[in-house]
Amino acid sequence: MLELRNSPSAAHRLRLPKLVQSKIMDFKLHTTFDLPADEWNALVAAGILNAPFLRHEYLSTWWGTRGGGEWPANTTLCLVSAHENGQVVGLAPLFFATNRDDLPALMLVGSIEISDYQDLIVGPEHHAAFISGLLNWLDANAPQPWSLLDWYNLPETSPTLQALQAESVKRGWTYAEETYQPSPSIPLPGDFETYLGSIDKKQRHEIRRKVRRAEESGKNLRWYIVEDEAQLDREMDGFLHLMSQDAEKAAFLTDVMRSQMKASVHAAFRAGWLQLAFLEVDGEKAAGYLNFDYADKIWVYNSGIDPRFRELSPGWVLLGYLLQWANDHQRREFDFMRGDEDYKYKFGAENRHVMRICVTRN
Repeated sequence: MLELRNSPSAAHRLRLPKLVQSKIMDFKLHTTFDLPADEWNALVAAGILNAPFLRHEYLSTWWGTRGGGEWPANTTLCLVSAHENGQVVGLAPLFFATNRDDLPALMLVGSIEISDYQDLIVGPEHHAAFISGLLNWLDANAPQPWSLLDWYNLPETSPTLQALQAESVKRGWTYAEETYQPSPSIPLPGDFETYLGSIDKKQRHEIRRKVRRAEESGKNLRWYIVEDEAQLDREMDGFLHLMSQDAEKAAFLTDVMRSQMKASVHAAFRAGWLQLAFLEVDGEKAAGYLNFDYADKIWVYNSGIDPRFRELSPGWVLLGYLLQWANDHQRREFDFMRGDEDYKYKFGAENRHVMRICVTRN
């Protein structure tokens, strides 16, 4: 439930940022993804949230299908960039839409269902000034009417939450936030045995038992990460088939969503951060994980399992192999992202959350 915060007492609960002298930012509207991808992605890498869901190739692909059909085609792009001395220092990837509450809103590109993390694209040194200037610009210059900012999937640690609350108090606007979903993650020590030693003894035994049972089953087991883009469409067809074995995921996989996922996978592969992995049993795909290998983290995006191989626990086995790979390759985190499925915690995930925030102009 959204918690409203616009009373004078809210200001006393805030640690308002100190006022600092800042250069004047020039704001510019973009109605296409015309900013150079290398400049965009460099800003993501240095920004408050360095996540694959903010990169140019991901968001431009998402926009091409409006999130696999989540939003109608007539929604309007509203990318707002901020510049200092001719250099882009901040990006607000926004679009106009009627939100789930039937209100005219500015949403973050990537909203809501298939982009696990979202935020503004700006470095910490420009963050406060960028948000203040952005709100001023949107209030006076937005090309379409809007009544609120409705932003989903911001990490609970994002400085954007506090900055937007402070700016809302200053303007007499209404700020509201809610915990949207859990986003469990495993910190990795860089050694698989050390990782196993850090989780519950019973679960550690269960992981080892399931892997051993599969390896000693007499079946021919093989796991691999797809490395050839020429095979990517065929491999994705196999992955989507595994996903569709689950009734809920089958309903999710409309034709346009399948197209969206394939386009995103190709974009991620070409950018060098796709990890599409399979476990085969006697030459047949038994389990698959679609992950992103980005910024020294594994971001677990989706998975699929063939129920015919359930007795071998192929999902657990492949996950065990991927965790060993991540430790061996010195990845610092294994991020399961949104969702509170029980298996995530059995593998040692620690809870974090993503937030929904609304800022309403009064």
